[in-house]
Amino acid sequence: MVAAWLVVLVAIGIAAATLKGTTDDGFSVPGTEAQRAIDLLDQKFPGTGGATARVVFAAPRGHTLDEPQYQRLLDPTLALVRRVPQTVPGTGAQGAANRLVVSRDRRIGFGDINFTVPVADVSDSTKDALEKVAEPARAAGLEVEFSGGIVATGSGKQGNTEAIGIIVAFVVLMVTFGALSSAILPLATAIMGVAIGLLTLTAATGIFTLSSTAPTLATMLGLAVGIDYALFIVSRHRQQVAAGTEVNESIGHAVATAGSAVVFAGLTVVIALVGLLITGIPFLSAMGLGAAFTVVVAVLIALTLLPALLGFVGARAAKGRHPGGAHMPFGERWATWVTSHPWPVMLGVIVVLLLAAVPALRLDLGLPDAGTKPKADTQRKAYDLLTEGFGPGFNGPLTVVLDASDSKDYKQVGAQATRALGQFRDVAVASPAVSNSTGKVSIVSVTPASGPSTDATKDLVKSIRAQAKLVRDRYKVDILVTGPTAINIDVSDKLASALPPFLIFIVGLALLLLLLVFRSILVPIKAVLGFLFTIAAALGGVVFIFEQGHLQSLLGVAAKAPVLSFLPVLMIAILFGLAMDYQVFLVTRVREAYVHNNEPIPAVREGFRASARVVTAAALIMISVFSGFIIGDDPIIKSIGFALAFGVLVDAFFVRMTLVPAVLALLGRSAWWLPGWLQKHLPDLDIEGARLEAPAPAEPAAPTAAAESPRR
Repeated sequence: MVAAWLVVLVAIGIAAATLKGTTDDGFSVPGTEAQRAIDLLDQKFPGTGGATARVVFAAPRGHTLDEPQYQRLLDPTLALVRRVPQTVPGTGAQGAANRLVVSRDRRIGFGDINFTVPVADVSDSTKDALEKVAEPARAAGLEVEFSGGIVATGSGKQGNTEAIGIIVAFVVLMVTFGALSSAILPLATAIMGVAIGLLTLTAATGIFTLSSTAPTLATMLGLAVGIDYALFIVSRHRQQVAAGTEVNESIGHAVATAGSAVVFAGLTVVIALVGLLITGIPFLSAMGLGAAFTVVVAVLIALTLLPALLGFVGARAAKGRHPGGAHMPFGERWATWVTSHPWPVMLGVIVVLLLAAVPALRLDLGLPDAGTKPKADTQRKAYDLLTEGFGPGFNGPLTVVLDASDSKDYKQVGAQATRALGQFRDVAVASPAVSNSTGKVSIVSVTPASGPSTDATKDLVKSIRAQAKLVRDRYKVDILVTGPTAINIDVSDKLASALPPFLIFIVGLALLLLLLVFRSILVPIKAVLGFLFTIAAALGGVVFIFEQGHLQSLLGVAAKAPVLSFLPVLMIAILFGLAMDYQVFLVTRVREAYVHNNEPIPAVREGFRASARVVTAAALIMISVFSGFIIGDDPIIKSIGFALAFGVLVDAFFVRMTLVPAVLALLGRSAWWLPGWLQKHLPDLDIEGARLEAPAPAEPAAPTAAAESPRR
């Protein structure tokens, strides 16, 4: 089995090296107006649908760009920039003059750069050429920065985050098991799973379009669930071997019980991630499928490679620390206290979670702009310089596309549109229109007075589009708004509209799956309500820090910004799967105890005695893995890491470990009630492995005249 997995790893590694492609961080969404405009430009105005950027120059404080030592470098540098491969030469498609635009104080200036390809297709040689062209101006004392995501100069601290999570996970496993061999196994299998998942995604980039966030999310989730799934099986195996079960028999028994729960838990995560397809957003769907594949690999490894490694470890798996013995373990003591005070505990947890969720009432969705980048990044420096010299709107110009193919007066459309657009509220500049060879398709660059992520800019886009409908009906001219800012607005709106149906899908899925597993009506309802509390509290935490700006210095958040527009959908998908993990591993042991003794409160305490320690360890590992990604520079990864870490903290310790036992104690036997007619039609999944606990059938007696029927 070990050899088979090594062969798989090598084969996928060869495929990754052979097929490796590039990632694409564009947030395009087919069917949106901004995307339709880009498609129109590609068809009727070739070379204008590519990436746009700006080269920004700044003289030292107390100096101006008009000084001779700087003036002699500006125009030649800008001319060289526009001759770099993959750029549009001359004035460019956006109508920018072939000269430097200088601020009123003459200290800051910029020039537009238009590319013939999207950002993802800008080659490394082009990026290197841009940096090389800027070197003489920098040597003369000018600050030269680039906007548009073409050149990045961040510190790139994201690479060590996985190591931090692994180190913390190892410490937690050593404390939990007290044995080196048992602590290493979950780490080894999780790393193997993540390696296979990442290599597969690397190979997939040669065939499909993936964002750079997709491998990071797959690593984050694959590492966390890989360790946790192995932890649950190893823990069950150790308990059985310590109780005297033979090693090979215990491995099979652990896979049949804890392994069954792992299959179900992994299935819920995978279904939730695949459910991102219903959003209809390609980059989000690709992220979900990539992470789902890594989870599938983690489950397969937990069921095949891990048992093989346990066979090598043998009886040593039982060494170390075990809960129970002469002393009551903490999990049982905690459950005893909670079930002795169920009402105050339940009400207290609900109040705390509602208070944590209050900031979510002011949730504002958007996509990050350069203003959220680390201060050392050239995009952030360009953003700050443009804001200082010209105003925040110069960081996010809108591209208005005019298609007058059906109009008889198409020659007048560009000039009329420029005048009309300049009169809109919150427009700083409307540049002269630039037309294609036929004169029927034109582009007007509109610079808002407000920043790219502000409500004022969103309102401006809506106003232009509202007027465009009237123009289309009256003058047969199609007017479309695109550009990075408009694309971000469209993506955010699409995601906001996809959130309610996706949440309904997740809630319905949870009720169905938990009904099958626990054969109960109230337990699934309780689990879903707890999950909704988790999501509300986690969103509240994200808004509190990233949108409202609290504790920013502690977490290294560069600036306040709207909450990442796809974060709520992604968070719901992932936290749903993880919440169901803890629900299954805790409550299955409770139900197992209840099936055997038919006493609800003792069953809660016994179930927590067996599972609380390992679930606590699993949650701490998840939190540490996700928290490791908070220290990176990328604001997208930082917000995802925080949302998942805080969400797991809330769900594991407040909801599953505290609220669940309190509610189960209040419900008593009614928690496990199921109508008789429904019980007959539901399949008995036996996640707890109750049939394995039943005595084996007796051998048939020898034939006699008075032989009795074989008994069970």
